[in-house]
Amino acid sequence: MAAAASASTGPPHGLVRLSLHVLLLLTSVSLTHAQLPGTWEVLVEDAGIASMHTAVTRFGTVVLLDRTDIGPSRLPLPKSHCRRDPTDRALPGGDCTAHSALLDPATRRLRPLSILTDTWCSSGQFLPDGTLLQTGGDLDGLRKLRTISPCSLDDRSPCDWLELPSPLLAAGRWYATNQILPDGSVVIVGGRAAPSVEFYPPDRPLRPFPFLAAASDPQMDNLYPFVHLLPDGHLFVFANDRSVLYDPDTGDVLREYPVLDGGPRNYPSGGSSAMLPLDPADGYSRAEVVVCGGAQYGAFLHRDFEMPAGVTCGRLVATDTDPVWAMEEMAFPRIMGDMVMLPTGEVLIINGAQAGSQGFELASRPCLNPVLYRPNEPDGLRFMTLTPTEIPRMYHSTANLLPDGRVLVAGSNPHYFYRFEGEFPTELRVEAFSPEYLSPDKASLRPGLEAAPEKVGYGEGFEVEVEVALPVVGVLEVNLLSAPFATHSFSQGQRMVRLAVSPPAEVARGGGDGAPHRYRIACKAPPNGRVAPPGYYMAFVVNQGVPSAARWVQLVL
Repeated sequence: MAAAASASTGPPHGLVRLSLHVLLLLTSVSLTHAQLPGTWEVLVEDAGIASMHTAVTRFGTVVLLDRTDIGPSRLPLPKSHCRRDPTDRALPGGDCTAHSALLDPATRRLRPLSILTDTWCSSGQFLPDGTLLQTGGDLDGLRKLRTISPCSLDDRSPCDWLELPSPLLAAGRWYATNQILPDGSVVIVGGRAAPSVEFYPPDRPLRPFPFLAAASDPQMDNLYPFVHLLPDGHLFVFANDRSVLYDPDTGDVLREYPVLDGGPRNYPSGGSSAMLPLDPADGYSRAEVVVCGGAQYGAFLHRDFEMPAGVTCGRLVATDTDPVWAMEEMAFPRIMGDMVMLPTGEVLIINGAQAGSQGFELASRPCLNPVLYRPNEPDGLRFMTLTPTEIPRMYHSTANLLPDGRVLVAGSNPHYFYRFEGEFPTELRVEAFSPEYLSPDKASLRPGLEAAPEKVGYGEGFEVEVEVALPVVGVLEVNLLSAPFATHSFSQGQRMVRLAVSPPAEVARGGGDGAPHRYRIACKAPPNGRVAPPGYYMAFVVNQGVPSAARWVQLVL
């Protein structure tokens, strides 16, 4: 939503300087498919809803979630499930269409889900048992808590949303961010007119968070803060152009980080952020955060949908004693991009626009080309431009990693209601992007993860078994990736943890008859919930940059 801005003006945060080659890119067409890596496929031609919030469950199904109070969607509900809300501004007489759905990307089947209160610009996070907790929204959803215990589409008892009658949130949470903590509880940070934090379960009182109020400006820019759990248990919290280290146990701000140049980065200025993989090589002690893109200050305030977006990324070692932002330039200016952690440890930057800001009708020049950020490459060589989509993904679009290594892309509705005409119509198609590691010429390197435990305790040793067509050369990585809640250009709870592993031991030698080589790998689970909070993770094995399909592994306290 384009939340109302103050009419007053304030000093700009520093206009983004764009180099000549970037300005030329603004008016150029996307690079052609034939030149670039990666492939696109439309999975569902008409999902019936535009997914504003998206999450992948441990069953491989995907929860698609929009909002109520916007009129009918194109996905009907069973007649017995119609929503009756006399305060609904669009359909006070009743709404018999769905505003949430469960999608199976493997079979492309879809089932409507029932959501009763308004989830507009809300937040979410998976709990340790795999339940999706969903918090806040607008109107009757402002202080609501909802859950769904996920399922497959073949379950005899279909899962659906449960609206919790109690407790209510201590404050209204609209544009807030959720992050699971080491003990499995969830911290809920910020929101419009809510410079505070609270917890679920609500066993701790609401705490004021003055940093969020100080980070506001005449166009806000402190909404949907970027929150990352560092491996020491503290939170890196970024809002507008500044960030702090926050202790969720005491409520203390432990340090202030340097200001990031390049203008505001949070809603409504539409940058994104990711924490790079945690690694056992340094004892899981180092955490690096990347913040990319964003609008120039004033684009939202003055509704300037042609103002060029920011082109810079800042990278910071949040655990250093004296950290500084290292600046980089993307191949394209971008707002409303999603940063998706891939099983290889690279980051896919996808979706969004090259001008304007977040909000209804406030952006132009869709950024059709994804970009691959390769953090271990030398500075200046880290960004690789990928094959463009043909479908603009503007405001209210999402991107999520699937267990098969593809990235699911959904949503885009830059209008208050559903609108299917004009330059950027409401988008009901669901796509999958396949990174280059899924190309046919990588098939002989692609491992198959044949055996892995369903549950693992912290610090425990365990084994996995892998099959590969060709003999393995070197070490096979085993990486755990969380399933985040993606909305408004930030994946809440996104995390990748590399495991300490032994060299692969061959247990069955492949032969000339096409039989694969089989290996056993000894792994050690993360040491504690600060490194990897409890819950379900996608476990991938990676062979020379080519990942397996994942198996779900639950880390338990």
